Amino acid sequence: MDKLLNIAARLLMAQIFIIAGFGKLMGFSGTVGYFGSLGLPMPQIVAPLVILVELGGGLALLFGFKTRWVAAVLALFSIATAVIVHMNFADQAQMINFMKNLAMAGGLLLFVRHGAGSPSIDKPGT
Repeated sequence: MDKLLNIAARLLMAQIFIIAGFGKLMGFSGTVGYFGSLGLPMPQIVAPLVILVELGGGLALLFGFKTRWVAAVLALFSIATAVIVHMNFADQAQMINFMKNLAMAGGLLLFVRHGAGSPSIDKPGT
């Protein structure tokens, strides 16, 4: 049962990053434009970095590769995204997204503490 829970936890946490990163990759010019509209500096450089963090980090988390480090990066990314993108608390949807990002960071911190578990690339299990 533990192995199934480990896989489910990684899948459920990773899927939001994988889907978001893939969407940004497929709509790259729109992603760059959106980042520019947020006032981010050099959006044409920031966009590939965000895609790498989301898509690459999500896949690494899913498969349990360098899980503690990846989870730490994704937790910091989630907090940064909350602060940069979702601080308009007058908009209830933005407030909910802000809290969602903080909740995701909390879940990711558990991976920082406990690792991927098995089965994973970090800890293959039998």
